Amino acid sequence: MSRTLALCFEYLGTAFCGSQWQPGGRAVQTELETAWQRLTSETGRWIFAGRTDAGVHALAQVAHIVSDTPRSLDTIAKAINAITPPDISVHEAWEMPTGFHARFSARQRTYRYVFDSAPAPSATLSGRVLRLDHQLDWAAMQAALDTLIGTHDFAAFAGAGHEGSTTRTCMLAQLRPAEWLGRPVTVLHLQANAFLKHMVRNIVGTLLMVGDGRLSLEAWQAIIASRDRRNAGPTAPPQGLYLESIGYDPALQPLATSSRWDGTTYFRTYQG
Repeated sequence: MSRTLALCFEYLGTAFCGSQWQPGGRAVQTELETAWQRLTSETGRWIFAGRTDAGVHALAQVAHIVSDTPRSLDTIAKAINAITPPDISVHEAWEMPTGFHARFSARQRTYRYVFDSAPAPSATLSGRVLRLDHQLDWAAMQAALDTLIGTHDFAAFAGAGHEGSTTRTCMLAQLRPAEWLGRPVTVLHLQANAFLKHMVRNIVGTLLMVGDGRLSLEAWQAIIASRDRRNAGPTAPPQGLYLESIGYDPALQPLATSSRWDGTTYFRTYQG
């Protein structure tokens, strides 16, 4: 009997060409599907909740597959972690109701972008943060971010080749000081119902121009109103970007979870 199985997992994106399968490239999807075939002899496709680019990391990506495997959820989580390389780690496995779709059932996505502006660079965090060699006006950057809250046309921040609507609803756009391995960093949290290709990195690239005084708040707002990507700033590097979490309707509950983690964690983040 077929089951809809879902995984929540993290990965370090440094050595990946992205999350989605690409010919000749090492993708997260390729590693996951290879491990699944070894475990179950099935060749099904794992569907991801969100796509990440080369070099972008994930803290809580979600993917699903329809499978006939009788294996327990705990066995699935343990076995995939044993088969996949160390830059992928499964947090939890769920059995979901029929019709669950990792991408289309999601109500929101949250990303974080991490900045390091300490006096000296960190070797430990290299490849995991955006290193800044000068201080930024964080207050001006937050003022710009405040204008993103609500439903807007984000065409000015869309990546090349995007098709369809560019209107998205942003629920959170906030800069926060944090500490990582004893080192002060600044973290940008962005949450929306969905994101356009390269949208977060294009927002960050333009936001940095606000932070270093090259772009006023009025100019930032004019860029958004223009709906023209050519007016916005450069695409920020990928290494500071993390897919933080996927939010689903609280009414959508797993039928069963692996015994090693609390399976409700990532299904209670959507507040409507």
